[in-house]
Amino acid sequence: MKTPLKHYDVIVVGGGAAGMLAAGVAAARKKHVLLIEKNASLGEKLKISGGGRCNITNAEYNPRLFLQNYGQAEKFLYSSFSQFGVPDTFTFFESRGLPLVVQARNRVFPKTERAYDVFKTLKRNCEKMGVEVRTGCTVKKILHSKTRVTGVVTSEGVCEAKSFILATGGISHPETGSTGDGLQWLKDLGHTVKAPTPTIVPLHVADAWVKSLAGVSLSFMRITFFCEGKKQFSKLGKVLFAHFGLSGPLILNCASEVADLLQNGRVTATIDAFPDTDLGSLEKQIIKIFNANKNKTLGTVFKLIVPDGTAKGIVTLLPDIDFNVKVHSVTKESRKRIVDLLKALPVTITNLMGLDRAVVADGGIALPEIDQRTMRSKLFSNLYIIGDLLHINRPSGGFSLQLCWTTGAAAGNAV
Repeated sequence: MKTPLKHYDVIVVGGGAAGMLAAGVAAARKKHVLLIEKNASLGEKLKISGGGRCNITNAEYNPRLFLQNYGQAEKFLYSSFSQFGVPDTFTFFESRGLPLVVQARNRVFPKTERAYDVFKTLKRNCEKMGVEVRTGCTVKKILHSKTRVTGVVTSEGVCEAKSFILATGGISHPETGSTGDGLQWLKDLGHTVKAPTPTIVPLHVADAWVKSLAGVSLSFMRITFFCEGKKQFSKLGKVLFAHFGLSGPLILNCASEVADLLQNGRVTATIDAFPDTDLGSLEKQIIKIFNANKNKTLGTVFKLIVPDGTAKGIVTLLPDIDFNVKVHSVTKESRKRIVDLLKALPVTITNLMGLDRAVVADGGIALPEIDQRTMRSKLFSNLYIIGDLLHINRPSGGFSLQLCWTTGAAAGNAV
């Protein structure tokens, strides 16, 4: 590998989504850019994002409505989103030969549904703009004076630049290299950093019936959470059963609130398998199915009643009902118990899964220490901080990657 140049206009540390975007934008402005990545390849986390499909953004074109998804960071992001928002994301990728498609819940994916194609588009853009890329290069230390960063000590020597962009990501999916290096550097530089916790992450549950349905996905469920028996909140969406508990978009977007509840006591939940049908109507539907199958066993007909693939798990919640009995012999009381159960399947939440399963972890640099227009540090005049290094909560659905594109572009245009 050739010896690194001594001095650059811009050094970007971290070759993920935000870093590649920022490097390309800066280089398009004729800046001499070095992109440093400790992995052997750029974009390792990006390549697996969205289950390998890559949810690039969310097709909510009203900036005010879009930014409401970032909670307390909403006002902080107004300026950067006015520079590079959702329409700009469409333009960036489609103008570079990657058509996008809008799917359920306004989620935007590459038409190929391949995260690798998103990575290739960003990599090609960096190459076209003349970004110098150093993979397998580890940054060990950031050099600085009182008000400026002066260089980075790497496994290949010291590199200096006029400006520096940190894009090392948080600590979700540590197997991709996101091990929190940047957070420690920022602390060492004197910045206020909130310790990361998983926020978009599956839930670990105690219930054997849930775990027995591993791999089953239900597209339209309502889950209601309780703390110490008191109702807290409900949400509708897709649930995925797993060997450890519950996942899927609905669950991931509840995790942050569930984490807060777990601090206050025992957390339970109920899953309504028929959220658009009230108790009376559901019972009538079941009676109709029973009448059409009077001479079959309850066990056989039960599969026609419950959501596909869930019978073996739900059956275990009714241990005192004989599923070998003929349907015509099922008592009114037993039928009512089945109806009530399907409207409130019980779940006990034990904890959130760890950072290794987190889609997103919160934590990062305190926003008051960042210039909201440029992503520049207020402590160091030539240091820019982007992507998951910022302490910004957000749901799944394209909002994380849009944050990378937006903050990356803001910094890339400002250095």
